[in-house]
Amino acid sequence: MRTLKNLLDRNRSWADGTRAADPSFFAETSKSQHPQYLWIGCADSRVPATTVVDMKPGEIFVHRNIANVVVHTDLNCLSVLQYAVEVLKVEHIIVCGHYGCGGVKAALDGQRHGLIDNWLRHIQDVAQKHEGMLGGAGSGDARTDRLTELNVIEQVLNVCRTTIVEDAWERGQSLCLHSWIYSIEDGILHDLGACVASLAEVEPAYEAAVEAIAGRLAEASNG
Repeated sequence: MRTLKNLLDRNRSWADGTRAADPSFFAETSKSQHPQYLWIGCADSRVPATTVVDMKPGEIFVHRNIANVVVHTDLNCLSVLQYAVEVLKVEHIIVCGHYGCGGVKAALDGQRHGLIDNWLRHIQDVAQKHEGMLGGAGSGDARTDRLTELNVIEQVLNVCRTTIVEDAWERGQSLCLHSWIYSIEDGILHDLGACVASLAEVEPAYEAAVEAIAGRLAEASNG
C-alpha cells in the first residue's frame, strides 16, 4: 500500500497505450508546451479539465482550487495566470464551476468548517452581493445552483480586473474569457454567457450574464 502499485501499474499501461497510438507523443510534448487554453476550475476530483473536454496532456494549462475562486491576493492563482498569458500566450481563459459544488454548499450552510471558512468568505461575498436575486431561488439545490452560476460570473469579472489581463488587452494580445459550468450528473458543459475579449466588453458581458441568471429564476418562479 505504501507504494500505490496499482496506480503505478495504471500509469505504465496508460503510457504504453499512448505511445502505441502516437509513438512521437512523449518526445514532442517533452520539448515544450503550447496550450491555447487556461482552465481555472474547482479542485473537485470529478471535474478533471482535460477529461471533460476530451483533450490530451499539453493542450490545457490548469489552475484549480476550492470552488474556482480568483482572489487578487492569491499569488498562486496570479502566478499561473501570468505565466499562461505572458509566457504561454494562451488565447482563452475558461472559468469553470460545477453544479453540486461542495464549496458553494458549505458557503451557504451557516456552519463552521475550520480554516476553509476564510476561503469560503469570498463565495459568501458573492451571495451577499446578489442577495436580492438569490432570495427568489428559495433554498436547497436551486439556491446553490444559482449561486454556483453567479460565482463563475464573478470570478470571470475578477480575472478581467487583474493587471495581467488588462495589460494583455492594452497591448493588443488576443485573449478571450469564458464562463462555463459543468453538470456532474450528465457530464455536459454549459456556457453561462460571460464571454469577454476586451476591456470595453467586461461590464456589458457581466451584466448580461447576471441578467440571464435572473431571467431563469423568474421563469422558474412563474412556472
